Amino acid sequence: MITFDHVSFTYDGEQFVLKDIDLTIEAGQFVCVLGANGSGKSTLSKLINALLLPDKGHVFTKDMDTAESENLFLIRSNAGAVFQNPDDQLVASLVENDVAFGPENLGIENPELRDRVTEALHIVGLSGSEKRETTALSGGQKQRVAIAGILAMHPEILIFDEATAMLDPRGRRSLMRVCKDLHQRGMTIIMITHFMEEAAQADRVIVLDEGSVVLDGTPDEILTQDEKLRELNLDVPFAAQLSRMLQDRGIDVATHIETESLQKELLERFNITLNTEA
Repeated sequence: MITFDHVSFTYDGEQFVLKDIDLTIEAGQFVCVLGANGSGKSTLSKLINALLLPDKGHVFTKDMDTAESENLFLIRSNAGAVFQNPDDQLVASLVENDVAFGPENLGIENPELRDRVTEALHIVGLSGSEKRETTALSGGQKQRVAIAGILAMHPEILIFDEATAMLDPRGRRSLMRVCKDLHQRGMTIIMITHFMEEAAQADRVIVLDEGSVVLDGTPDEILTQDEKLRELNLDVPFAAQLSRMLQDRGIDVATHIETESLQKELLERFNITLNTEA
C-alpha cells in the first residue's frame, strides 16, 4: 500500500530531516508514528500524499510513485490528511457544504454527492448537523467535520497529523473511537501522535529519532520499553508505569499498555465488582 524506499528529505538542502527511511505499510493497517519534536514525524506523513517529495529515494502510495506528476490526482484522492488545527481545513460556513467540498471537486454530482455527505457525517457521529455553522462547533466537532470531508472523497488511506493535539481528553477519546471504527471498516490509518494512549490502540508503532526509524513493532513490543522510550524523550504509558510499580511491590500482574486491560486484570485478580449503576 505505502512504501518508503531509501527515502531522505531536507528542507534547506543541507540538513536531512529524514535519513534513508525504508518502510512498508500494508493495506488495512493502523499505524502510529511516535517521536520527539523534530524527529521527522510530520515530514513523513506529508511524503505519503505528495505534499512533499523526497530528495533521495522513492515513496510509493498505492504502488504509485509520488514523484510522478501524473499520479498526484489519484494519490491525493486516495490519501486524505487531517491536520492539527481543523480551522485550517474548514472551507465553508455550513457543515454540509464543507463536507461536500472535496468530493464536489472530484466531479461527484447529486444525488451521489448528497449521499456521500450524509454517509460521512453518520460515520463521524454528526448526523443531523448538516445545517449547523462550522464556526459554532466545538474543537472536537470541527475535527470530525474535517474527517467527514475526507471520508466523503472515499479515500483508502487516512493520515492524522497530530490531529488530536488541540483537543481535550473527551475530544481525543471521541476521535479515537472514529479512528477505530474506520479501521474496522478496512481503512488504512496513519496516525502521527505524541499520546501513548492513542499509540496503544494501533496495530503497529513506528518510532522516529533524528530522522531515522529506531523502533518498529506492535504496541506491546514498543510501549513496554520504558528505558528506551525515556532515552528518546517519550512518555511511558500510564498503565505500563503502574504495572511496573505493582510488580515492584510484589503484585503478580502482567505489563499493560492500556488502563482498561490493567483495571480488568486487577478486578478479576482481587474479585472486585464495580457498581456501574447510577
